[in-house]
Amino acid sequence: MTNHQNAIEVENLTKVFRVLHRERSVKGAALKWLRFRLPHREEFVALHDISFSVPRGQTVGVIGRNGSGKSTLLSLLSRIYRPTAGRITVKGRIATLLELGAGFHPEFTGVENVFLNGVILGISHAELENRLPSIMEFAEISEFQDTPVKHYSMGMTARLGFSVAVHAQPDVLLVDEVLAVGDGPFQEKCYAKIEEFKAKGVTIFFVSHDMRAIQRVSDRVLWIDNHIIRADGPAAEVIRDYEAVGA
Repeated sequence: MTNHQNAIEVENLTKVFRVLHRERSVKGAALKWLRFRLPHREEFVALHDISFSVPRGQTVGVIGRNGSGKSTLLSLLSRIYRPTAGRITVKGRIATLLELGAGFHPEFTGVENVFLNGVILGISHAELENRLPSIMEFAEISEFQDTPVKHYSMGMTARLGFSVAVHAQPDVLLVDEVLAVGDGPFQEKCYAKIEEFKAKGVTIFFVSHDMRAIQRVSDRVLWIDNHIIRADGPAAEVIRDYEAVGA
């Protein structure tokens, strides 16, 4: 049964990727055809039967080794992937910080990309008009706002992507390894914005390999290991156990 106090609910979630292996040579493909064999299919289980819920306003960090399923989980929550089995419910406006600037069109200016990405995030044109100066100021690229993004550095693109997403005024913020964008002062601006969201009751789901960042931001931590949830509890305790096994 759905709990109206939860912003995120995940029930018996499984994600399986099916990889199709084809022959690399014409000869190999011909031999398979002659033997009436189909291309070999291999299944990779990224997540297996996991369940958890996140109350509104809670900040949850997600840790685990490479390949454990952390980023897959975030992609499922942001609806980039569909579950193989199970159910996901995310309530409210979602802003996703995955690959910052990945959706930017290189030929468009900074301003044009703000409007393009803002609409995708569900921000109206009028809202974007009002927030544009703040978006550019936060990203520290006001003087380049009319320059095509293809001329931006990676740092400028990442800062603009972060700024657009956080100005979406989300109910749920999904973050994947992006708080390391820019220099030290800009990173502190990012953390300050996260703290501002927390104070406003925004639900935050945060994936990172940086234990200091996880400790700094999170109230609670999920440890994903071998595609299942190995631990779920207070941030300090789960991080201590994770580091104790040399993960």
